[in-house]
Amino acid sequence: MVRNVAPEMAELEQADFYLLSGVEQGMRFSEWVQKEKIPNFSRLTAEEVDYRIDRCLDRELLQRKTIQYEGYTLTFEGYDALALRTFSQRDTIQGVGSPLGVGKESDVYEVQSFRPLALKYHREGYTNFREVMKERDYTSDREHVSWLYTARKAAEREHDILEALYPDVNVPRPIDHNRHAIVMEKVDGVELARAKFEDPQVVPVLDLILGEMAEAYDRGYVHADMSEYNVFVNSEGVTVFDWPQAVPTDHQNAPEFLERDVRNVVGYFRRKYPQIIGEVDVPSVAEAIIDSEFESVRDHSDDEQ
Repeated sequence: MVRNVAPEMAELEQADFYLLSGVEQGMRFSEWVQKEKIPNFSRLTAEEVDYRIDRCLDRELLQRKTIQYEGYTLTFEGYDALALRTFSQRDTIQGVGSPLGVGKESDVYEVQSFRPLALKYHREGYTNFREVMKERDYTSDREHVSWLYTARKAAEREHDILEALYPDVNVPRPIDHNRHAIVMEKVDGVELARAKFEDPQVVPVLDLILGEMAEAYDRGYVHADMSEYNVFVNSEGVTVFDWPQAVPTDHQNAPEFLERDVRNVVGYFRRKYPQIIGEVDVPSVAEAIIDSEFESVRDHSDDEQ
């Protein structure tokens, strides 16, 4: 888990952000930015750069490495600080609270604003860069691709997809986006993996989830990473999270991804509630979703109960 830098924001001065932004600009061309180039990127004097580098190194917002030259790169904390400053300047958020969830590719915090919201930092590529490079098509058209670029593109994609789906699909309402971070509606509920249902509730909840997948397909997207860990359940229904890997329905592998999503969700319910969910014809469910004809998983079950 990357450290939450929000408590340290008040200690940072405007010129510190000039330095961080300058290093960010330099990272468009190389992972490690040559020290001598930072004044041009940051519009600070060489003397000011020296002073600001020490301040940012002390706060672990930068890393230093000596290769053929003395180079500097942002840490994720440094990138977080830049995004937080932008959100603050836009009056999107007034403060950052407790963690809501931590995963291998994102950290989510509660934030204070006109109402409780959620702040999601994308972490793609930071610890599993090679894996992400293989899986994400938005990394294929650039000569130099850094974790910073990968995380930013993931956030851009997820924000765009949320805007395309909301409110027709039950996804968190997107509020704002900057760099690798998204501010969105905070949805109360329980993660599907931790939820427990009475027998009469099982099929209706499964149908709700598959129904949201069908609605998303009608709106042009397949989630492509559905599991029990990115669905929240509450008294009002279900909400589907985590859309950065979603693909448009005209993608050549969209039917395959849709069937895999259906298999993942149905498989979870079958494992947890075998006495309720019998054999399901997963390809038939996927086909019904594609044809806008899905109504209930029972219509595709060999073992109706």
